[in-house]
Amino acid sequence: MGILNVTPDSFSDGNAYFDPSRAVERALEMQAEGADIIDIGGESTRPFAPPVDADEELRRVVPVVEALAGRLSIPISVDTYKAVVARAALNAGAEIVNDISGLTFDAEMAATVAETGAGLVVMHTRGTPESMQLSTGYGDIVTEVIAFLGDSLSIAQSAGIIAERVVVDPGIGFGKSKGGNLEILRRIRELATLGRPVLLGTSRKAFIGRVLGREVDERLFGTAATVALGVAEGASIFRVHDVKAMRDVADMAHAIAYPAD
Repeated sequence: MGILNVTPDSFSDGNAYFDPSRAVERALEMQAEGADIIDIGGESTRPFAPPVDADEELRRVVPVVEALAGRLSIPISVDTYKAVVARAALNAGAEIVNDISGLTFDAEMAATVAETGAGLVVMHTRGTPESMQLSTGYGDIVTEVIAFLGDSLSIAQSAGIIAERVVVDPGIGFGKSKGGNLEILRRIRELATLGRPVLLGTSRKAFIGRVLGREVDERLFGTAATVALGVAEGASIFRVHDVKAMRDVADMAHAIAYPAD
């Protein structure tokens, strides 16, 4: 899953693809590099990021989705927790909703996904991006993440969303400490109890920088380690900035871990 942030303030590539024409160019480039999905986001959800109102998010996202819908041969995902943005993006040609709140921030989101027949990613978080890093302590982090995601799957089921359309994401970097993120990565296989494919979003994140002492633009190899481990531990989708490099990492790790495939 290639990351396309059409924002001025994302933690890694803020403002790089804020211009719609540059965003379209980057999406096509990521497809050529081996992306299977393009994930378009119009609101930064980095720690302590202020919220963006729906009208502004729509202005950022919808024109890019419209421009890409007829040009990409792979699905478009919209990274939003707002039902109105999700519906507009889906109407413009997106096929997947990537909701960082696991259907908990907007009561209309589950119905929107069900009505449109979209794919869905439900992610674990604790609090909003503005506040999530103020509370990173857990009793058993993986158990709590699994319980939260189980509740998200129940919300989806109650709304009529087909289970096979849903993917779970443990929310690396969202309301977690460095140690918490590492613990989740050690125990990815436990998420299999949810019965759904697992998405990991570790790309360039701060915990990698803290472990290695690297700035955001120096975290390629740290990210690669998390992707390779994730493949070996059973994760299915990897949300990344550096598509070409991580495609090779994932394919090589898969060849080693799953020789029968």
